[in-house]
Amino acid sequence: MVVILLGMSCTLVECVPNFSEGRDPAKVDAIVEAMKIPGVYLLDREMDSDHNRCVITLVGEREAIQEAVLRGVGKAAELIDLTSTLARTRAWRD
Repeated sequence: MVVILLGMSCTLVECVPNFSEGRDPAKVDAIVEAMKIPGVYLLDREMDSDHNRCVITLVGEREAIQEAVLRGVGKAAELIDLTSTLARTRAWRD
């Protein structure tokens, strides 16, 4: 994807949040959907089921990126149960 902003004086920011969900595409879709706002462009999204992580790459204007990421984190907090992830991590370490 190529983003061209003609005649605009703005600072573009790239943001690459990682979320502890790499196995449920519906949850990742919901997180991405929550981050879709004007001024923010999705460059990439990758899911890694082995490490149960997803990485989402966004670019946009500073204020828009800030809002998008806060929305994404809020949606992730609603959908992702970190207690099960913590239990698996502790079992792996023991």
